[in-house]
Amino acid sequence: MARIKPQTLLLQSKKKRGPSRVSVPMMILYGLFIGLVVFSLFATYRHWSRRSVEQMGSGSSNFEILNTSKGAIHVELFKDGAPEIVDKFLDLCQKGHFKGMAFHHMIKHYVIHGGDPQGFGAAEDWISRGKLRGKLVTSPKHEAFMLGTSKSKQDSKKFELFITTAPIPDLNDKLIVFGRVIKGQDVVQEIEEVDTDERYRPKSNILIYDVILKREV
Repeated sequence: MARIKPQTLLLQSKKKRGPSRVSVPMMILYGLFIGLVVFSLFATYRHWSRRSVEQMGSGSSNFEILNTSKGAIHVELFKDGAPEIVDKFLDLCQKGHFKGMAFHHMIKHYVIHGGDPQGFGAAEDWISRGKLRGKLVTSPKHEAFMLGTSKSKQDSKKFELFITTAPIPDLNDKLIVFGRVIKGQDVVQEIEEVDTDERYRPKSNILIYDVILKREV
């Protein structure tokens, strides 16, 4: 029996092990799978991009800086909690409504008030009921350094601005809370410590120079 040369065996082996052809249906299946992965990645990217844009426009990422004659007060606005009030406040800020506005009343360990000087009745009522404060249940919105405006119907061109300087349990009875001070609490305390007359009006002007809108990135 004749012996087969090694070279011949090697050639035969290579022919047997040749690459198998991929069927057309399998190629289509691979293409569909790759397309599905690419589409999923694109859809995920669009979802998170849209969500980040929405968060930039939400109340939790809106910040205002009140530049006063005593320093800067940084406030966070509660867009979700009081959307109409926040929109009105921002609209007035853009129109320069608060430039040069004064804080008209300061009650130590209670509240400072700016805006319409005729809207102090609510604060006077709080003072007369001060002895009841310790008997009421508190909530996070009743804490110090909360930003609010009067619940009474206001002119569209006017806006009362209150910043609490102590916890006020009955706060929601008088104010719509639409934000809180996140930086500059010392400035608020300095404002409330100014000398006032018997009606809590400051003896020297405390002004808001301007308001700057910022967004969290």
